[in-house]
Amino acid sequence: MGHIAQAVDPFVFRFSIFVLAVFVGYFVVWSVTPALHTPLMSVTNAISSVIVVGALLAAGVNMVGSGAAWARGFGFIALIFASVNILGGFLVTQRMLAMYQKKKK
Repeated sequence: MGHIAQAVDPFVFRFSIFVLAVFVGYFVVWSVTPALHTPLMSVTNAISSVIVVGALLAAGVNMVGSGAAWARGFGFIALIFASVNILGGFLVTQRMLAMYQKKKK
């Protein structure tokens, strides 16, 4: 009964979670009916706002340690991408809601 437990590399563990999240996200988004696209965009904007908070924290890291410059750089990039995602989500939501309004004469 001399089993030796081996630790899983943290990169492999996190990467496998990322791959699973990609597959789950793909199947969840593509199975949504068209009537639910606007609420889905609202939820996506809410998730992106949480990413903005995390990106601001990463971009505001004090320059202490060897990886602080990388953290600030990736935090800034994440902030830009999440901001573009939020803006695009609001524009798409506004356009979709305009489709349901009656036309003014």
